[in-house]
Amino acid sequence: MQKINCAVNNCSHNKSGVCYSNRVDIASSSSTDNDTCCGSFLDKKHYSDLTNNTNSAGCCDCLICKATECIHNENCNCNLSSINVSGSGANLYTETCCESFEK
Repeated sequence: MQKINCAVNNCSHNKSGVCYSNRVDIASSSSTDNDTCCGSFLDKKHYSDLTNNTNSAGCCDCLICKATECIHNENCNCNLSSINVSGSGANLYTETCCESFEK
């Protein structure tokens, strides 16, 4: 089970800096960390607090990575035990970033 340290404080899945989504999708449009994003971001102002709306007993248990240029990507799964996601004040998922990306 991966731990996602999340600095996107306004995400509905964020509970005290940890992601509580059942599944997190890291997307990428190119080969830099600036072009990665958390496709699972949901803004609290539209979706409320979803940290207790999980089928799991705790934090995220499925991290899908579509950043094919990242060295931690193994068949669309992240091999790290934890990642860092940034994007404080994001309005859209494209304004978030996987800080653990390494080319």
